[in-house]
Amino acid sequence: MKLGFAALLLVCLLLTSSLFEVTIAASDAELCDSKCGKRCSKAGVQDRCLRFCGICCDKCKCVPSGTYGNKHECPCYRDLKNSKGKPKCP
Repeated sequence: MKLGFAALLLVCLLLTSSLFEVTIAASDAELCDSKCGKRCSKAGVQDRCLRFCGICCDKCKCVPSGTYGNKHECPCYRDLKNSKGKPKCP
């Protein structure tokens, strides 16, 4: 009886942890979408801005406030460079 209960508890913990990871991933994506939407709201080429902002947000887990500048708020975002050595993140 105790062994069956322990096995059931272990299975429940494993299922809960896997669901928790999926929830965190979904909330990270929503957070990036929201912050990048604000960041790119005044961009001339919005689809490009949103794409690169999303890449940077996924990698750095932050997006600077405002529509331009403020990159000191997120050093990882600020320091990402493209293949030509120019800033990758909008």
